[in-house]
Amino acid sequence: MKGEGKNTKCLAYVAIFIVFQIIVITAFSLTVMKIKGPKVRFGTVAAENFRSTSSNSPSLSLNLVTNFAVKNTNFGHFKYSNSTVTIYYAGQAIGSADIPKGKVRARSTRRTDVVISINTDKLSGSTNLGNDINSGLVPLTSEATLKGKVELMKIIKKNKSGKMSCSMSVNLANRAVQDLKC
Repeated sequence: MKGEGKNTKCLAYVAIFIVFQIIVITAFSLTVMKIKGPKVRFGTVAAENFRSTSSNSPSLSLNLVTNFAVKNTNFGHFKYSNSTVTIYYAGQAIGSADIPKGKVRARSTRRTDVVISINTDKLSGSTNLGNDINSGLVPLTSEATLKGKVELMKIIKKNKSGKMSCSMSVNLANRAVQDLKC
């Protein structure tokens, strides 16, 4: 029969094409479709409206002007809801600011200016604030969590969150923030 050779050849081509498609889909799903949480960081931090006293009841009051960066490494956009960044001294919250909801495009970074008012009058218990003010460096830490959704190709939606935990020191001599580590 003359047609049998052509049928097996056609069947072999179809089988090779199906195997090739499976390899392409697997590679695509392992690389592009892998959804990660965003990276949340402080870009720059500056201290303004600075006041400190180191008398009997030491206190520190200032505004931290920050450039808050959300980096999305996914191939789909990341949409996040309102959140809060909190500044701590010796494990106690001394300031916070709201981060407005937003959307970060695919494989890009969104920067937002956030002003955080810090006041140590809220501190309770004994702390080393007086010693830190006298030494000229006040150590601070910050924390924030952004919760949102990553949307790929308007079909796949996954809940993801980005966490930030930074440490820094406020230099009282030159009124600047230094040693920012996130």
